[in-house]
Amino acid sequence: MGMSVEELAQIDAILAGAGAPDIAALRKQFPHLSFSKCDASDVIEAPFSSYPGCDLHLLNGKDHCVQITSEPAEATGIILALRRVAS
Repeated sequence: MGMSVEELAQIDAILAGAGAPDIAALRKQFPHLSFSKCDASDVIEAPFSSYPGCDLHLLNGKDHCVQITSEPAEATGIILALRRVAS
């Protein structure tokens, strides 16, 4: 089962808020999705969405090979690619 439009809207609202995303809270709120984080420089694919502190990439892990997708209905997980904020 992929992500619903409503779930994607909820995640969008959470990530659009100020501050670093709380991965533990996201995992608790959406237990059927996997959440991973990495540095934005580790991901070469274009993000599905971008926010002040991170880019969101959708993962399709339905087959043996996990791949980035642009289709929420295929997404089984999310990568949050964190950007470093200049201080």
